[in-house]
Amino acid sequence: MTERAAHLVDAVLPWVPVRQWVLSLPYRLRYLLAWDHGLSRAVLTVYARRLLECYRRDARRRGIAGGRTGTVTVIQRFASGLNLNVHFHTLVLDGVFTDTPQGLGFHPAPPPSDADVAQVLARVQRAVQRLLVRRGLHPAPDDGPRDPLVEVSPVLAGVVGASVHGRIALGPRAGSRVRRLGREDPTGVGARGPRQAHREGFDLHANLWVSARDRAGLERLCRYLLRPPLAQHRLRLRGDGHVVVELKRAWHDGTTALVFEPTELLEKLAALIPRPEINLTLYHGLLAPNARWRPRVVRDGRPATEEAEASTSAEGGAPLSSAVPPRPRYWSWAALMARAFALDVLACPRCGGRLRLLATIVDPAVIARVLAGRPPSHGPAPAGPGPPSPESTSVT
Repeated sequence: MTERAAHLVDAVLPWVPVRQWVLSLPYRLRYLLAWDHGLSRAVLTVYARRLLECYRRDARRRGIAGGRTGTVTVIQRFASGLNLNVHFHTLVLDGVFTDTPQGLGFHPAPPPSDADVAQVLARVQRAVQRLLVRRGLHPAPDDGPRDPLVEVSPVLAGVVGASVHGRIALGPRAGSRVRRLGREDPTGVGARGPRQAHREGFDLHANLWVSARDRAGLERLCRYLLRPPLAQHRLRLRGDGHVVVELKRAWHDGTTALVFEPTELLEKLAALIPRPEINLTLYHGLLAPNARWRPRVVRDGRPATEEAEASTSAEGGAPLSSAVPPRPRYWSWAALMARAFALDVLACPRCGGRLRLLATIVDPAVIARVLAGRPPSHGPAPAGPGPPSPESTSVT
């Protein structure tokens, strides 16, 4: 999550304003996309094209010919209640680039109105429905093609279907809704916010915007898009054996937490796992891998040092300046901690010097002596080729 967010900010997204567009889908479409990644990419392509067209049309109305923009989309498969919810978080370069004799020029777009967002959603909905009709998936035929997920794994199909609707698939509570904690208010309905439209199960939100110079805010947004479905500090095991999942924010009906049997929690997590070897971060427009302008776009507006490093990442060549060291292919854990939390874990809290790894200890008795402040009775075991066990620690 942190490493990919750093890559997007340092090597992909140029120094221009960015707007987040979030598309949510009807329940039945979420189920289809959860298993069929090809269909998921097709729906995303339809959606991304409508966004790109929206920016091009707006540029033409303002007298800007040939304007083009780009997007990066993260396909999220989860909602706050651990239910399966395939939806698209798309970062759009909030304006258009034009090619001039002096180089690429960027023209910021005005904020979209509520009517603009509703118009984009209507176009996306019609295009997605045409796609489903071409594939024989809409409207849902009673005697149409069989569900391929049911054919491969009926149990998994039941788990996925129940997760989409927030219900339990297995065990004695099969078919029941997930237990909730908090003040129950079934009449509570959240009002639509600004720059948000809803239409027949489709929902589009475009109110979040990051300025060109707020790179720290942009990186926080990228980490939010790339986050895992559940933070460990939100989990709590009760004395009766039930697992409580605290919500980050209370729902409109007053729910503050969800309660699961252990097998129910595993069931929910299993439904969120994507199929192997699929990519959940996709690019369109000027940020597409083979876009002709992409190498120049990703360098736009960067300081000289960042421009040299971005050129290396985008074009695969040597840095433009020998004074700028190439960025490492993989970030270390300590570097990511410093980047995300401004926490230098390798700085000694007593003298300020640099800490270094001496050995990996896996013997529980030695670990207990080290943590108690007593010297170990024998030398630390040499580090093995594999990762340490969960109860191991490191001596620095």
